Amino acid sequence: MKIKLLLAFSFWMLVMMVSCNKDDISFDAPSQQLSFSRDTVFCDTVYHQVRSETYAVKVYNNEDKDILIPRIYLEKGSSSLYKINVDGKPGYDFKEVPLRKKDSLYIFVEIAPEATGPEAIAEDKILFESPAGQQNVVLFSVVQDAEFFIKTPSNPNILTSTTTWTNNKAKIIYGDLTLDQNAILNIQPGTKVYFHKNSGMKVLQGATLNINGTLADNVTLRGDRNDPAYDTIPKNWNSIKMEPGSNLNMNYARIFGGTKGLEMRQTNATINNSFIHTFQEYGIYSIGSTITARNLVMNNCGESAIGIFRGGTYNLTHCTIANYSDLLQSYNRNGIFATNEWTNESNQTEQGALIINVRNSIVYSDRDNSVFFEQTPGQLFNFTFENCLLKYSGQSEAGFSDTASSIIQLVKNQDPLFVNYFAAQMNLRVKQNSPAIGKGSTAVAATVPTDIAGNSRTSNPTLGAYQYQ
Repeated sequence: MKIKLLLAFSFWMLVMMVSCNKDDISFDAPSQQLSFSRDTVFCDTVYHQVRSETYAVKVYNNEDKDILIPRIYLEKGSSSLYKINVDGKPGYDFKEVPLRKKDSLYIFVEIAPEATGPEAIAEDKILFESPAGQQNVVLFSVVQDAEFFIKTPSNPNILTSTTTWTNNKAKIIYGDLTLDQNAILNIQPGTKVYFHKNSGMKVLQGATLNINGTLADNVTLRGDRNDPAYDTIPKNWNSIKMEPGSNLNMNYARIFGGTKGLEMRQTNATINNSFIHTFQEYGIYSIGSTITARNLVMNNCGESAIGIFRGGTYNLTHCTIANYSDLLQSYNRNGIFATNEWTNESNQTEQGALIINVRNSIVYSDRDNSVFFEQTPGQLFNFTFENCLLKYSGQSEAGFSDTASSIIQLVKNQDPLFVNYFAAQMNLRVKQNSPAIGKGSTAVAATVPTDIAGNSRTSNPTLGAYQYQ
């Protein structure tokens, strides 16, 4: 018993000795300036009253002593649209913030602003005051007013009559937005349509989707993550799904960043002056549709930029269909894939006649072959390549012969020399020594007399969507 009491007494004496031996730390005023992991925080574009993701800034003490930062605060104080958290504490004004030598602390930043118009800039600064001088980190974000379309059990999210979307507010879609049978949706110049993860649009039989962009004001359809890093990442949303008997008229649109872009089944579509890129599977996925495309630019699609199934009729004029992707290396990455067959939802094979005409266009990829045709015996499969630059590796790989009578004035296996084909830049204009310059048919060019940038191409036409200037 005495031994137990002695051990207990010794334990508590040791605890008291340790507690009394405090680590005396002295914090001095900074004599050098702080350093930061970034000097500007570009926040993702945010929408009215919707909180952004959280961004982090690291603050470094490079001195050989522990310092006490006199003050860290938001320049606009409590009226700021931004919220900050300094080393685990929320607020807008912090005094005497300790920072050990050769150590760092985190400042977390987010914004959930009130929109004051269609689009505005939200700016502020995190200020750091010390005897070494004032420093700052700039906070910057684009703020958009937004209209939300949210599918819930009580709200099927259906447009039942003629509707016009203007650019006064961004459109944010959660879940599927459905355009009802025979309804019309007009999307006006400059409108931005954002799809949340696993969201998309359905256009039912007889309905018409009119995307009415202009050269100066494209219509944008993309995922709702606006951070520039997401501009080159696919599968941020699903697709625009066009049901049999639906109609699409699209001019000066930019569609990117989903699983499939335009998913069309027996759809009538006219596509002009548009960009479709960065899709996990297909930019255009078409089943027995009728599509006319002029000045269309495509790139960075996993399976194929254009996938054609169960036939249909396709006329592609002055199109630049490229397919380069570091991210989707394991996929086929065709420029155009076309077949007479399609396996439906019931696992039954459907077939149809196919007619495809490609004129004054570029079809190129980082694969050995940019086109693959899979012709079904007994089904019509008519194709024409007239004055086109084509990546072609042979009949066994492409499914057709480049010596066929329907292939006219082919420029084969010559690098088109794009200015920049990486998806982050995607400048698919051609350089001054490109083999595509002057190789177009003037008769074909006369049917599309201006390029996607509004330049005349009536003489010495360049293949693809861009006329060399």
